[in-house]
Amino acid sequence: MGNPKALKEWASAVQALEDGQQIFIMRKGGIVEETRDFQVESNDFFLYPTYEHQRRELLKDKYRGVIDETLAGWSSDDAQVKISTFATMVEDIEISDQEQLNKLFPFHIWTENFTEERLKWKRKNPLHIMLLRVYKLDQPLEIPIEQAYLGCKSWIEISADVMENASMTPVLSDEAFARQVAEIKRTLFS
Repeated sequence: MGNPKALKEWASAVQALEDGQQIFIMRKGGIVEETRDFQVESNDFFLYPTYEHQRRELLKDKYRGVIDETLAGWSSDDAQVKISTFATMVEDIEISDQEQLNKLFPFHIWTENFTEERLKWKRKNPLHIMLLRVYKLDQPLEIPIEQAYLGCKSWIEISADVMENASMTPVLSDEAFARQVAEIKRTLFS
């Protein structure tokens, strides 16, 4: 088995996933993706929090403070990153339609501007709505930041043997998670 994968995501979105405020992320691909569009490289992965490109104005008002919380204690000179979240993708829903995307508005922390921009970027490619079963690590990982982790790419391989002792707890109960998945699918497809 190769090294575990991690998906890079805004620290504020990782926080929302950890808090159970949302159960999905949206993806089109990083600027330097090998294939120029997003591919799901693993169904099981750590969430690697990123800080540099978070933009307060792209979060709904009530979530804007989360960016400040995530930036507290963070520095661009940090030599290590703390990873405290693991996820299993239960479904990858592709959306190409603005009207359908708008239906998801109550289920996430982002503004309509953010979701519109995501959908419009690389117009011919669908937007991936990745429904995630999220777990909080009982003991967060502190891993050295390597050159390979930097840049605008979605997936990285963590070069550490981290899975052996990784115990974790689901953020939501099975019932609460199943309810949210059902509600999102009902909203999208009805």
